[in-house]
Amino acid sequence: MKRVVSLSLGSSSRNHRVQTVFLDQEVEIERIGTDGDRNKLIQLIREMDGSVDAFGMGGIDRYIYVNKNRFTFREAETIARAATKTPILDGSGLKNTLERYVIEQLADHPQVQLRGKKVLLVSGVDRFGMAEALIQHECQVVFGDLMFGLGIPIPVRSLVSLERIAKVLAPIITKLPIRYLYPTGEKQEQVKPGFRQYYEEADVIAGDFHFIRRYMPDELGGKIILTNTVTASDKLLLKERGAHLLVTTTPHLEGRSFGTNVMEALLVALADKPTFLLAEKDYRKLIERMGLQPYMEWLQQF
Repeated sequence: MKRVVSLSLGSSSRNHRVQTVFLDQEVEIERIGTDGDRNKLIQLIREMDGSVDAFGMGGIDRYIYVNKNRFTFREAETIARAATKTPILDGSGLKNTLERYVIEQLADHPQVQLRGKKVLLVSGVDRFGMAEALIQHECQVVFGDLMFGLGIPIPVRSLVSLERIAKVLAPIITKLPIRYLYPTGEKQEQVKPGFRQYYEEADVIAGDFHFIRRYMPDELGGKIILTNTVTASDKLLLKERGAHLLVTTTPHLEGRSFGTNVMEALLVALADKPTFLLAEKDYRKLIERMGLQPYMEWLQQF
């Protein structure tokens, strides 16, 4: 049996374990949160290193991509180096493949009809593949990187502007502790409504669920939520606020979707191939072989 473990800086209340079958192989997938405790995360990596097939690293990005440029978060790199035997993945490689693929599928899907819609993408540099795919399919996108990542109430309204801003800021912000940029631990469970105008203007709220949740308003009537890492309680929260349709880019396993770090770790475990030999085309082939599809759930009764 393959074993994939996602070790996360996020809340332990979101822990989950599931056994399933992919490509005729039994797989155990587990997510363990450390409530923002970096030292505990490193300790767990060292304890499990070599005894599992692949690690996911959650609650923190190791890399962000701006077009062809890759930037490395200093704190995440320190954490990742604790693994010397088992490959450790943050999901960034899969975001550039799976999420492009998902947008292609949703663009003209009769139930979603994503093409041309107004989209609030809470962070474009976190999901540059999704950002490019949304633009390619004629969506009107507001990028929330300055708002959701830095608390600066300025929307970014073009991919060119996002690239310019990111190339200036990325070398600086990647040296900061992740807690200044992204909710970790118990902060993932807190909702502090903000940037209401941009939620209201959008047909689709897309991107990292912890960012979406952190600032979402009380009313999400008619909105499509395009995200992942969603639990049953998250779905209930979205339903109570009137969200229309939930679409996750990763499949649901026993009632919840795992993050892209988990799914990338799963693909690496199934590939039986060193990570440095895996290219985007390899991920794409595995995705197609596994039949991975976006998950859709109507949240309201009509």
